[in-house]
Amino acid sequence: MNTREPLIFDKTSPGRRCFTLPACDVPQKATSDYIPRKMLRNQDAELPEVSEIDVIRHFTRLSQLNFCVDTNFYPLGSCTMKYNPRVNEESAKLEGFTKLHPYQPVEQCQGVLKLLYDLEHMLRDISGMSAFTFQPAAGAHGELTGMLIIRSYLEKRGEKRHKIIIPDSAHGTNPASAALCGYEVESIQSNAGGLVDIQKLRAAFTRDTAALMITNPNTLGLFEKDIVEICKIAHDAGGLVYCDGANMNALLGIARPGDMGVDILHLNLHKTFSTPHGGGGPGAGPIGVTEALSPFLPVPRVGLVNKNYVLNYQYPDTIGKVRAFYGHIGMMLRAYTYLLTLGKEGVRKVGEYAVLNANYLRHKLKKYYDIPYGKTCMHEFVISAKNQKKKGVSAMDIAKKLLDYGFHAPTVYFPLIVEEALMVEPTETESRETLDGFADAMIRIAADIEQQPETFHNLPKTTPVSRPDEVKAAREPRLKWDHR
Repeated sequence: MNTREPLIFDKTSPGRRCFTLPACDVPQKATSDYIPRKMLRNQDAELPEVSEIDVIRHFTRLSQLNFCVDTNFYPLGSCTMKYNPRVNEESAKLEGFTKLHPYQPVEQCQGVLKLLYDLEHMLRDISGMSAFTFQPAAGAHGELTGMLIIRSYLEKRGEKRHKIIIPDSAHGTNPASAALCGYEVESIQSNAGGLVDIQKLRAAFTRDTAALMITNPNTLGLFEKDIVEICKIAHDAGGLVYCDGANMNALLGIARPGDMGVDILHLNLHKTFSTPHGGGGPGAGPIGVTEALSPFLPVPRVGLVNKNYVLNYQYPDTIGKVRAFYGHIGMMLRAYTYLLTLGKEGVRKVGEYAVLNANYLRHKLKKYYDIPYGKTCMHEFVISAKNQKKKGVSAMDIAKKLLDYGFHAPTVYFPLIVEEALMVEPTETESRETLDGFADAMIRIAADIEQQPETFHNLPKTTPVSRPDEVKAAREPRLKWDHR
């Protein structure tokens, strides 16, 4: 298969057209009256001149070069890249939803308001929280919303706390979200088992501490078994507990953060509840809170009054809007369909199979790679390639080799507390055959490192792009075609 696709500009043949637009019927004088002259073109745009079939074939070939969940296994740790059932997409495309406008009167939007009302109650049942907002556009946006709620809540109580405690096993965006709200961040090191060190946490919590931001299960794929005691330490000091729920896939139908003492929880509809993500969006990061914090949620909130669904703005302590309109409604349609399809028992099976698949892979790989924490894991586990590094092969080299086997790489170099980290999350949607194929590839890679480590430094061989300079790509992005 040819993995090199020329730019569509390179296919140009002068005079060739995909289609022809009718002549402009707006008088030129009228155009100049309404559009400033400096905004008008002096010459035609430099567009490719190609036929319709060339356009179709070009973009179809490009789409076939994409690596995606629909074509390959995607064990990207902390991202829950599960398969998205097509019935979710069909629901989101129904005309009754797609033709709604956010400014329509609520009397004309009762169906979608009922859906949001019911979905909130589903998430409350799953999480143990008292109320939700759907406005946050993604997980980190949910974190920011949670921090704003915490700040408003404490200010309402007349407290000016300025510190947020974050374990080193938490998600990487947590410190930034806290800092954006003006908080100082204090990191505490994990104990030898990869869990929160209770003694260090107790010593760190003072009357200046606003909250603890904890990820449970944490980024090592371990459940914080002392979570009830952790929450008590925070509450006894007058602080709150924010739980990053990006790893909620492991707990579905099994355990509820609200029952553990968590005050604020964000969920990722684009991870746990099977809606597409990647490439920067779209996303949805709903925030669930306790009853005491519910008055501070963004408005509007969907309510039920005399059997009619309403948008309620009457919350004087609200932090206000954090997103235009009501959030990414399409993501909520997909999540709602997903949960209705699963039912209560199906939701629990998601959690059980996610944990089973991760432990199955972990068991198959533990003889070949160092797995520094825990005898068992939750939905994901972290490999250390430090032994392979001694042979001259890094975690990144292993990740690149996996692409040649047809598998996307796990998350690399995160969490930072593990040397040469590879974080693997298979999710519940993958079959045993797929897991065996991935394990076999990882085992062959380990054997090849022992025999011929020098071959790993110019991989992959089968992809359109092999080894870009990733630092330069981030710092000097070239996003525009220029023929000069």
